[in-house]
Amino acid sequence: MTSARWTTVYLTTGTAMLALLGALVAATPRDGDAIDWVSPMIAGGWMAWTFPIALFFWVILCLLIGFTLLAIRFPETPRLGVLRIETTRGDRLFISLLGSAFLALGWLFFFGAPLWGALALCLVYAAAVFRWV
Repeated sequence: MTSARWTTVYLTTGTAMLALLGALVAATPRDGDAIDWVSPMIAGGWMAWTFPIALFFWVILCLLIGFTLLAIRFPETPRLGVLRIETTRGDRLFISLLGSAFLALGWLFFFGAPLWGALALCLVYAAAVFRWV
Protein backbone atom coordinates (compact mmCIF):
# COMPACT_ATOMS: atom_id res chain seq x y z
CA MET A 1 0.00 0.00 0.00
CA THR A 2 1.10 3.53 -0.59
CA SER A 3 1.67 6.08 2.12
CA ALA A 4 -1.50 7.98 1.18
CA ARG A 5 -3.58 4.82 1.62
CA TRP A 6 -2.09 4.20 5.05
CA THR A 7 -2.92 7.76 6.04
CA THR A 8 -6.53 7.08 5.03
CA VAL A 9 -6.56 3.84 7.02
CA TYR A 10 -5.16 5.58 10.10
CA LEU A 11 -7.59 8.51 9.85
CA THR A 12 -10.60 6.25 9.29
CA THR A 13 -9.68 3.99 12.19
CA GLY A 14 -8.96 6.93 14.49
CA THR A 15 -12.24 8.59 13.57
CA ALA A 16 -14.18 5.38 14.23
CA MET A 17 -12.52 4.91 17.61
CA LEU A 18 -13.16 8.53 18.60
CA ALA A 19 -16.80 8.17 17.51
CA LEU A 20 -17.09 5.07 19.73
CA LEU A 21 -15.55 7.00 22.63
CA GLY A 22 -17.99 9.83 22.03
CA ALA A 23 -20.88 7.35 22.12
CA LEU A 24 -19.58 5.97 25.43
CA VAL A 25 -19.36 9.45 26.93
CA ALA A 26 -22.84 10.29 25.64
CA ALA A 27 -24.24 7.08 27.18
CA THR A 28 -22.72 7.84 30.58
CA PRO A 29 -25.44 8.65 33.13
CA ARG A 30 -25.62 12.20 34.38
CA ASP A 31 -26.70 13.51 37.76
CA GLY A 32 -27.76 17.04 37.01
CA ASP A 33 -24.83 18.68 35.22
CA ALA A 34 -22.20 16.24 36.48
CA ILE A 35 -21.25 12.83 35.11
CA ASP A 36 -22.19 9.97 37.44
CA TRP A 37 -19.08 7.82 37.03
CA VAL A 38 -20.25 4.76 38.96
CA SER A 39 -23.87 4.40 37.86
CA PRO A 40 -24.62 1.59 35.39
CA MET A 41 -24.76 2.71 31.77
CA ILE A 42 -27.50 0.15 31.05
CA ALA A 43 -30.21 0.28 33.71
CA GLY A 44 -31.21 -3.23 34.79
CA GLY A 45 -28.48 -4.82 32.67
CA TRP A 46 -26.88 -8.14 33.53
CA MET A 47 -23.52 -6.48 34.23
CA ALA A 48 -22.72 -3.14 35.84
CA TRP A 49 -21.21 -1.43 32.80
CA THR A 50 -19.95 1.77 34.34
CA PHE A 51 -18.02 4.34 32.31
CA PRO A 52 -14.59 3.37 33.75
CA ILE A 53 -15.19 -0.29 32.82
CA ALA A 54 -16.34 0.64 29.32
CA LEU A 55 -13.33 2.94 28.95
CA PHE A 56 -11.00 0.12 30.00
CA PHE A 57 -12.36 -2.16 27.28
CA TRP A 58 -12.23 0.71 24.76
CA VAL A 59 -8.51 1.14 25.51
CA ILE A 60 -7.93 -2.62 25.05
CA LEU A 61 -9.78 -2.47 21.72
CA CYS A 62 -7.66 0.50 20.62
CA LEU A 63 -4.48 -1.39 21.55
CA LEU A 64 -5.54 -4.48 19.61
CA ILE A 65 -6.48 -2.48 16.53
CA GLY A 66 -3.29 -0.41 16.74
CA PHE A 67 -1.06 -3.46 17.09
CA THR A 68 -2.87 -5.17 14.21
CA LEU A 69 -2.23 -2.18 11.95
CA LEU A 70 1.41 -2.10 13.08
CA ALA A 71 1.82 -5.81 12.28
CA ILE A 72 0.36 -5.31 8.81
CA ARG A 73 2.28 -2.16 7.99
CA PHE A 74 5.59 -3.09 9.64
CA PRO A 75 5.99 -6.89 9.73
CA GLU A 76 8.32 -8.01 12.48
CA THR A 77 10.55 -10.90 13.32
CA PRO A 78 10.39 -12.42 16.79
CA ARG A 79 13.23 -11.49 19.14
CA LEU A 80 14.85 -13.19 22.10
CA GLY A 81 14.68 -11.24 25.36
CA VAL A 82 15.55 -11.81 28.99
CA LEU A 83 12.96 -14.59 29.28
CA ARG A 84 14.86 -16.50 26.59
CA ILE A 85 11.69 -17.02 24.54
CA GLU A 86 10.89 -15.53 21.16
CA THR A 87 8.33 -12.74 21.48
CA THR A 88 6.57 -10.42 19.05
CA ARG A 89 4.90 -7.10 19.77
CA GLY A 90 1.61 -8.88 20.42
CA ASP A 91 3.26 -11.31 22.84
CA ARG A 92 4.80 -8.44 24.75
CA LEU A 93 1.43 -6.67 24.87
CA PHE A 94 -0.18 -9.81 26.30
CA ILE A 95 2.60 -10.22 28.88
CA SER A 96 2.22 -6.53 29.83
CA LEU A 97 -1.56 -6.78 30.24
CA LEU A 98 -1.39 -10.01 32.22
CA GLY A 99 1.37 -8.74 34.51
CA SER A 100 -0.45 -5.44 34.97
CA ALA A 101 -3.57 -7.26 36.11
CA PHE A 102 -1.58 -9.04 38.81
CA LEU A 103 0.18 -5.82 39.83
CA ALA A 104 -3.19 -4.06 40.19
CA LEU A 105 -4.59 -6.94 42.26
CA GLY A 106 -1.51 -6.88 44.49
CA TRP A 107 -1.86 -3.13 44.88
CA LEU A 108 -5.49 -3.54 45.92
CA PHE A 109 -4.51 -6.19 48.48
CA PHE A 110 -1.69 -4.21 50.07
CA PHE A 111 -2.79 -0.59 49.64
CA GLY A 112 -6.46 -0.56 48.56
CA ALA A 113 -8.03 2.07 46.36
CA PRO A 114 -7.30 4.42 44.60
CA LEU A 115 -5.18 2.73 41.96
CA TRP A 116 -3.16 5.67 40.64
CA GLY A 117 0.04 4.22 42.08
CA ALA A 118 -0.75 0.86 40.51
CA LEU A 119 -1.32 2.57 37.15
CA ALA A 120 2.10 4.21 37.32
CA LEU A 121 3.68 0.91 38.31
CA CYS A 122 1.91 -0.88 35.44
CA LEU A 123 3.13 1.69 32.91
CA VAL A 124 6.73 1.27 34.11
CA TYR A 125 6.29 -2.52 33.96
CA ALA A 126 4.88 -2.37 30.41
CA ALA A 127 7.77 -0.15 29.27
CA ALA A 128 10.25 -2.64 30.75
CA VAL A 129 8.51 -5.58 29.06
CA PHE A 130 8.55 -3.87 25.67
CA ARG A 131 12.21 -2.93 26.13
CA TRP A 132 13.74 -6.12 27.51
CA VAL A 133 11.39 -9.07 26.93
